[in-house]
Amino acid sequence: MPDRNAERVASQWDENARPWSVFVRGGHDLYRDFFTFPALQAILPPLAGRELVDFGCGEGSNTRRFARMGARMTGIDLSPEMIRIASDAEQAEPLGVDYRVASYCEDTGLPAASFDGVVSTMALMDGPGIEEAMREAYRLVRPGGFLAFSVLHPCFFTRGMKLLKDREGQVSALRVAGYFDDTPYREPLPGLRWRHGGGEETEMLVLRYPRTIGAYCNAVAQAGFRIVRMDEPRPSPEACARVPGMAIWREIGAFLLVLHAERPA
Repeated sequence: MPDRNAERVASQWDENARPWSVFVRGGHDLYRDFFTFPALQAILPPLAGRELVDFGCGEGSNTRRFARMGARMTGIDLSPEMIRIASDAEQAEPLGVDYRVASYCEDTGLPAASFDGVVSTMALMDGPGIEEAMREAYRLVRPGGFLAFSVLHPCFFTRGMKLLKDREGQVSALRVAGYFDDTPYREPLPGLRWRHGGGEETEMLVLRYPRTIGAYCNAVAQAGFRIVRMDEPRPSPEACARVPGMAIWREIGAFLLVLHAERPA
């Protein structure tokens, strides 16, 4: 029976693929460039010569960054349109990346124990089946290999999250609510609007699959990995100077959760 949850995610990202790619490749995703990618990179081992698979690779920009760091990359995503855009970039500038349409929540069709590591950048919170995803990652990684991923911090990015402002209109606190509500929901990406073919402007919506921090850690451990490190990184002062809105994630709450685990040798 088809996975209706996966079909929903694929449909959402097929719709988002073109405007999202323009946004990212136009240098507008400042959080990615100055915060989220460097934060994941900081917990990675040296990648030169390693064979890695990227879970939820999207339009492939981060996959290509890993390739430029010396890794031999395979990128999977369940959105055919995202993979088409990623493959076009690979054809225009070959880096040896193999892109495939597949869900990280299912058997990807890749050979077992054929990779040195699985990476995922800001994707696992946007898909169902974290337990299935971690089991598939474990199946793909060779003994002694690693898993590294980043997600929106599950304790702060809840369905009921709201920025609270003081009398001067400055963000002074975060409200979080519904932490244990794991019902999927759609939310707009702030500041990202695009026009349909008819010219109508709309917000880009993303389907979120909220879960607790325990759900992430337990899925990793129960798959067989050993958790080595878990960080809640803060944006650097330099990043906050470049993107002033990041300062709330340095001073008030955590934006990001990154985790590094290993498959025992």
